[in-house]
Amino acid sequence: MKKFVAIFSLLFVCMEPMFGASELSKINAQIKQTEQQNKKLEQQVKTSDREISKTRKQLVRTADKVSELEDKRDAMAKKISELDSKRDTISRDMEKNRGRIADATASILFVAANPSFDSTDMREYVLTTSVLSGMADVLDVEIQRAGEQVLELEKIRDKRAIEKEKLDRTAQKYAKEKKQLDKLLRTRSAQNEKLKSQHSALKKKLRDLSERAKSISELSAGVGSSEMSGDARFSKRKLNLPVRGRVVVKYGEKTALGLKSDGWRVRTRGDALVMAPADGVVKFADNFRGFGKVVIMSHKNGYNTVMTNLGNIDVMLEQEVLAGEPIGRMNPDKPEMYLEVRRGNNAVDPARLFKDE
Repeated sequence: MKKFVAIFSLLFVCMEPMFGASELSKINAQIKQTEQQNKKLEQQVKTSDREISKTRKQLVRTADKVSELEDKRDAMAKKISELDSKRDTISRDMEKNRGRIADATASILFVAANPSFDSTDMREYVLTTSVLSGMADVLDVEIQRAGEQVLELEKIRDKRAIEKEKLDRTAQKYAKEKKQLDKLLRTRSAQNEKLKSQHSALKKKLRDLSERAKSISELSAGVGSSEMSGDARFSKRKLNLPVRGRVVVKYGEKTALGLKSDGWRVRTRGDALVMAPADGVVKFADNFRGFGKVVIMSHKNGYNTVMTNLGNIDVMLEQEVLAGEPIGRMNPDKPEMYLEVRRGNNAVDPARLFKDE
């Protein structure tokens, strides 16, 4: 812009004899107006970049909260279910106990109503006394047991009420955070609109690659990765898994088909939130046969991460994503992610990089 102004100023000096003072003042005014508009545009771009950066950081924080609350909610619901099951078991046992008490009481009442005490027949006397004594002992034991069951049932009801209250509070907090997350995702989606028109050729290339590739490894190799460096570390610290869950198959272990696994299989909740494992760029975000919706991200030092079986994807091709930023949710019908890490053409054990949660 400064160069532009300098050139025009030089022209004005040359043209001064040709134009009157009023003409020059008009041109000067136009130049100043152009400069102001350019500054305003530059400021708008900076503001837009700051807003996008702010949205991404907010998404990271909110996604972590939502994922944690989803885990808490599920744990509490499970605990309540266990308490309900225990309560039902005790209630059934109490019903049986009530029957045993009734039987013992009926036996005592029967003997008491039909006494056969006869001092001349000591044998009958001893038998009757033994029956009464035995029934009385049974009745004492059953009544004591019934009292313990009532107390245990009350404790379970109290615990359940406490857990239910916690669950309700968590549900309210979750609803609030989930609403904020959805709002931020819509904002990011709007900010990404400009990317949609820029990558039609790239999408076609990736679609062709997806049709030709016979395996996840071929697909990952086909999308390319960041420049390799001498530093083989992904990060200086252990990274969190992209989805909360339990690792059921580790790198190098045999799969159900008897093949050696090149990654981890992570059992998750249905619809679990999936987050970027580290800062990177989305290189593939589409369906891939047998693996559901797949996201491949490129990270520094030549690393790629492959995440499969997503139910929906919330990121776009070539989108830069921060570590912990939400990228989608798991498929509720197939809640098991296959996570593969590759560096160049080689699979890497995720244990070197990720915390096994």
